[in-house]
Amino acid sequence: METTKILVGYAIYLPIALFLTYYVSKTLFANGKIYMLDIFRGREEIADATNKLFETGFYLLNLGFALMILRITEDINNYQTLIEALSYKIGSFSIYLGLMLFLNLYFFFRGKRKAREAQQEDRLVLKI
Repeated sequence: METTKILVGYAIYLPIALFLTYYVSKTLFANGKIYMLDIFRGREEIADATNKLFETGFYLLNLGFALMILRITEDINNYQTLIEALSYKIGSFSIYLGLMLFLNLYFFFRGKRKAREAQQEDRLVLKI
C-alpha cells in the first residue's frame, strides 16, 4: 500500500511543481521584457532573444531542481503522512522558486543600472 501512496504523491507533486514553474516564469519574463528593452536601448530583437535565453535557463534550472527533489523518502503509511511530505516538498520548492525569482530580478535591475551608467558615459563623451 505504501508504493501506491507514493505514486499518488508523485502524481500530485509533479503537476503542482510544473504549474508553479510555468506561472512564475510567464509572470517574470512577460514583465522582464520591459527591463530588457531598457537595458538594450530599445533594440527589440536583442531584448527578446536575451529574455528568451533567461527564460529557457529558468525553466531548465527549476524543472531540474523539481525533479531532483522528487523522491519521497518518508515511510508513507497513511494519507496524513503523505500530505505532510507533500507540503514540505511543495513548500521547499516554492521557496526555491521565490529565491530564483528575486535572483532574476536582481540581474534585471543590475543590467538596467549598468545600461544607465553606460548611457551617462556616452553623454559625457559626446559633451567633450
